[in-house]
Amino acid sequence: MPELPEVETTRSGIAPALLGQRVIDVIVRERRLRWPIERGFETAIRGSVIRAVERRAKYILIRFDTGTAIVHLGMSGSLRILKPGVPLLAHDHWDIVLQSGFALRFHDPRRFGSLLWTSEPPERHPLLAQLAPEPLNLEFDAQYLFKKTRRRKVAIKLFIMNSHCVVGVGNIYASEALFRARLSPRRAAGRLTRDQAARLVACIKDVLSEAIKTGGTTLRDYVNAQGTPGYFQQKLFVYERGGQRCLKCKTPIRHRVQGQRSTYWCPDCQR
Repeated sequence: MPELPEVETTRSGIAPALLGQRVIDVIVRERRLRWPIERGFETAIRGSVIRAVERRAKYILIRFDTGTAIVHLGMSGSLRILKPGVPLLAHDHWDIVLQSGFALRFHDPRRFGSLLWTSEPPERHPLLAQLAPEPLNLEFDAQYLFKKTRRRKVAIKLFIMNSHCVVGVGNIYASEALFRARLSPRRAAGRLTRDQAARLVACIKDVLSEAIKTGGTTLRDYVNAQGTPGYFQQKLFVYERGGQRCLKCKTPIRHRVQGQRSTYWCPDCQR
């Protein structure tokens, strides 16, 4: 599933073509996504102007004069800006046609993505209202993480993947940040020292920032707004390297399932 860097890469890729554009048409071919696209969506945005393209956690927020579209890519979704006349592919589910003649098209073979509409401030929407701080914001710092982890017995990897702790740190980047911080993913969150919390926060920020710069990680389906894959997978130290030797100490990378997600770590480098 696309994680924060992939969503941010998509947002920054589509924003220049959308900002200030008036919507001249909306074409919905398949309403049955993760949640059905409501029937009034086309009418709500047709003729309105796109004022901002933002990201909150793994959601892209497209702000119109009349409200906000909340888009989630799901497991296999992608958003692309296309020139007029580009042929449809199977699983091209909706288009927002712009005054420029270009269109924003959503493609999603598995249909786990979503398009929700709200005329209220989007931060009040049930999907967004209870979300924790963004990992790249100043609010997410060592003091915050240390305080949040006190008396918590849950494994630290699961804790930092919880959107009530910090948003957008998915499975790939949690594994990679813990490797860089030299922390075992199985360590109880409450056992983190202040120094370890500071190290982990710094590594989370570094990993996510590097992934954004390289266009995210493509392991299976993800492509950016230009239809090209991300390249951060070339910098992965542990993720999906179970049984292979650690790139730093040559110890075999271990693999286990935590919280129904695959976890990879080096038993020598991470304690």
